[in-house]
Amino acid sequence: MKLSIIVPVYNMASDGKLEFCLDSLLNQTLEDYEVIAINDASTDNSLEILQQYQKKYPEKLVVDSLKENHRQGGAKNLGLSLSRGDFIGFVDSDDWVTLNCFERLLDKAKETGADVVACDFCYVYEHTMNPTDRVPCNLSEQVGELTHERKASLFMNPGALVTKIYQRNLLFDEPFAFPEHMFFEDNATGIELLRRAKHFEYIPEPMYFYYQHNASTVHVITMERCNDRLEAMRIMYKYASEKGYLEEFYDEIEYKFTNLFYQNTLFSYMQGTPKTDMGFVRRMGKEMRTVFPDFQKNKYYVELVHSEEKKLMKMQQKSTVWFVLYYRALNAYRKFRKNLEKSS
Repeated sequence: MKLSIIVPVYNMASDGKLEFCLDSLLNQTLEDYEVIAINDASTDNSLEILQQYQKKYPEKLVVDSLKENHRQGGAKNLGLSLSRGDFIGFVDSDDWVTLNCFERLLDKAKETGADVVACDFCYVYEHTMNPTDRVPCNLSEQVGELTHERKASLFMNPGALVTKIYQRNLLFDEPFAFPEHMFFEDNATGIELLRRAKHFEYIPEPMYFYYQHNASTVHVITMERCNDRLEAMRIMYKYASEKGYLEEFYDEIEYKFTNLFYQNTLFSYMQGTPKTDMGFVRRMGKEMRTVFPDFQKNKYYVELVHSEEKKLMKMQQKSTVWFVLYYRALNAYRKFRKNLEKSS
């Protein structure tokens, strides 16, 4: 079988989200593929919708269920255990793809011998097949046999898990599993999967539609999700340490850890949660300088991080109390200025 497309499903029955996703996957121009939809203990009627589609597409759609919610990592792991494809793809159940997406990705793999092929995605705010707000996922210089330089570039700019297909051996030749019972499982494992690859190809066209709605993981900031982001980066670091590529790609791993563990989590937490837990912020800052004590000297950090964020992170490293007070005052001032501009 050419391809297995794994779709974790949790409470996607409303507003036609699941149907739109399934319609795009089950009507691909590709021949000889399977869609594996894993119901992750949904509490709505997502399973009923899946079963209706399975009756309609018995040769294409495989449906299975988890009795308890394991989050996307658990659903992906079950999907992998059922998969038969030479290549594996992943699609979130509130998103969709162009009808020729997977045929084109597989054709590129066949033409070039690549074991990973990616495309771009676009943000959409309604169910449409017209791409808008294109987001380039990768870079042309990453394409080809994966030299040290190309792999380093991929570690820095890996793109999204869901915009790629992976040759089966990348997930099965070495022990691999997505972390379960947590969000951001793709952040934890994305670099490790690319580390295993030998040849990367990229189609710079938006063939994946990333649906924007209030329930999306990236749009909801909670303490649980912030802790999951931290854990995802610990797993990424553990892979790099245990598999022996931390030293070779030290600058890239250090920056990605800093960016997602510290920078991203710190500012999304401060902006998105109503009450600040000083202990959480303090512990995060301490762990950052324990794992990578010289992160502020990293060449990517120096070049890529905005000067104001550098200033704020340096402040937090010195005093969490002063950082939180300053950040709150800065936020209040900005809100005041914004309201003043609106009223004038």
